[in-house]
Amino acid sequence: MLAERSGMGNTQDVLEKMGIFKLSEDLDFKAVALDKEDKGEWVKIERDGMHWLKGFYIAKLFLETKRIIQTCCLKTHRFGGHFTLSLKNSVGLIAKRLPGGLYNYMAELHMSPYQRQMIAEINNHYHVDLVIMDAIKAFINKGPEQGKLAEPNLLLASSDRVALDAVGVAILRNYGVETDIAKGKIFELDQIKRASELGFGAQSAHEIELIPLNDEAESDSENIKEIFKND
Repeated sequence: MLAERSGMGNTQDVLEKMGIFKLSEDLDFKAVALDKEDKGEWVKIERDGMHWLKGFYIAKLFLETKRIIQTCCLKTHRFGGHFTLSLKNSVGLIAKRLPGGLYNYMAELHMSPYQRQMIAEINNHYHVDLVIMDAIKAFINKGPEQGKLAEPNLLLASSDRVALDAVGVAILRNYGVETDIAKGKIFELDQIKRASELGFGAQSAHEIELIPLNDEAESDSENIKEIFKND
């Protein structure tokens, strides 16, 4: 099964345009546009110490499935997230509005001064078995749908979303990121700091092991380690 909710554009239309429904027929998997799911397919996550004023609703299938593989890209985010990697990608698992309801959870998220902490908090309520990050190309300014391109030419994989995002930020720095995340300790950035506080991933850069799988990735690995020395 592939499940998705697009933040920009209508999910059904996006999946159609990208050929996902045709691919699902060819490869025999189910494609789900989450914003077309019925009310009963969402589970309420109560506020319970989070920065979300009313809690939020997460798609039930992510709580019931045995294995979850997340795919994400490497890019900056100019609408308050600062960067959109694996943690930010999880915003697509929750409802913009509960079917039949009026409250806009995405409006709350994007207007809140705690947006980045709220992003991290979503991730505390579902597990992942593997995250694959496409860092072949990356936006180093603006984002998420436009910006200046860099070409790290990397693919990354981890079961730890916090570690992967920290490495992602380091790669963006290595390729000259031009936004607020260019400076400071990576584990002090709001998304990563809050995720670390919640305890579902790495607590510091020193816990992260980089394993380059070919010679081309060696230099990037060494550059990331050098950037982590300041953390």
